[in-house]
Amino acid sequence: MIQMNKKQIIGIVIFLVLIGVIIGIKTFSGKSSGEDYSDLTTIYVATGGGKEDFLADPDVNKILREKYKINAVYDTWSNGKTILWPLIREKVGLGNDSVISRISNGENLTINSPDVSKYDALFTSDQRFYDYYKNYPNKELGESDRYTVLSGGLTLNTPIVIYSWKEVVDALQNEGIVTVNDDGVYFISDMNKLMNYILSGKKWSEIGLKDLYGSINIGSTDPVTSSPGATYYGLLLSILSGGEVTSENIANNLPKLRDFYIKSGYMNNTPADLFERYLKTGMGGNPMIVDYEKSIIDFANSNPNGFEQVKDSIRILYPAPTIWNSHCFAAFTENGKLLLEAYNDEEIQKIAWEKYGFRTGITGGSYDVTKIGLAVPKVISSTVSSLKMDTYNKLIEFLKGN
Repeated sequence: MIQMNKKQIIGIVIFLVLIGVIIGIKTFSGKSSGEDYSDLTTIYVATGGGKEDFLADPDVNKILREKYKINAVYDTWSNGKTILWPLIREKVGLGNDSVISRISNGENLTINSPDVSKYDALFTSDQRFYDYYKNYPNKELGESDRYTVLSGGLTLNTPIVIYSWKEVVDALQNEGIVTVNDDGVYFISDMNKLMNYILSGKKWSEIGLKDLYGSINIGSTDPVTSSPGATYYGLLLSILSGGEVTSENIANNLPKLRDFYIKSGYMNNTPADLFERYLKTGMGGNPMIVDYEKSIIDFANSNPNGFEQVKDSIRILYPAPTIWNSHCFAAFTENGKLLLEAYNDEEIQKIAWEKYGFRTGITGGSYDVTKIGLAVPKVISSTVSSLKMDTYNKLIEFLKGN
């Protein structure tokens, strides 16, 4: 029998007490921080881009876990593939390994195939894909079977805006293109005139901006490959068509848009890259760009020092009318409906606006804009409706020269 002295016994007792304290702390902190997921409902969502930071926000997810008992899992999908591919997790390399292997071996699976991992919801980053998903799939175009949408709608919204600089906006005001209201919000009140300047090749120097070289232009992402770019060109088409696109006026206006597209020159593929170039190169590199309203709010929160350096020079111009970029949520299951309802939580909506610049609800809501430090309207009232998928397809095909 092993004999232990008093010091050894005391050492073992202390060691056991420490182990007990560590286990107790981990157990307590795990429960208090929401890390114990055993009592949560896991909800799987196929998700379009443009809102990754908001969906990953720790405060948003804490509310979902602690208040609604939801563990939301977001899988990244491109908008286009949500209508062409079967909406199962294995198509993006997640879920059941045996099903992934079957797909890689060329087997054609659907949402109704055995053993596939289904989704509870779809969260697109473009309303046209949400609207289109609710239709029956077009088998002639190779579209896959779809889930039935139980409920859904506009969840996160941000309008298209033009970012520019003080000197440029002053010149556009002198041209009667830009006006400013009593709250200091700038509007492009004559978008047709601005488009005519671009189409006619008018120079910056002709409107008093002697330090800017070349023709007047608005930088944008490529509408052929980028959803934000397509939304912007959809707005231009609506403006050219007097707010209502018809089969007659689209035929007359598409050639103008292709000319506009050609004159635009080099285009970025992502709005994040374009906005970064705008900030880094200043007025000389990017006098005007198209982006979302949310970009400047997100930037102000994520890079306060950088925002302080540029905020006095930046100008946000709201086209009159503008168009919403709407992230739409489609619930396929009762669990999906639970998550949709949770997004209506006032705390979550406050985070969406104040931290990431997303307006919520059907009309985009009314917001306290005083904290931003830039002139932003409380309400966006002058808008055109989102175009249907077939109209966008005609537009994009025409721009491509097909």
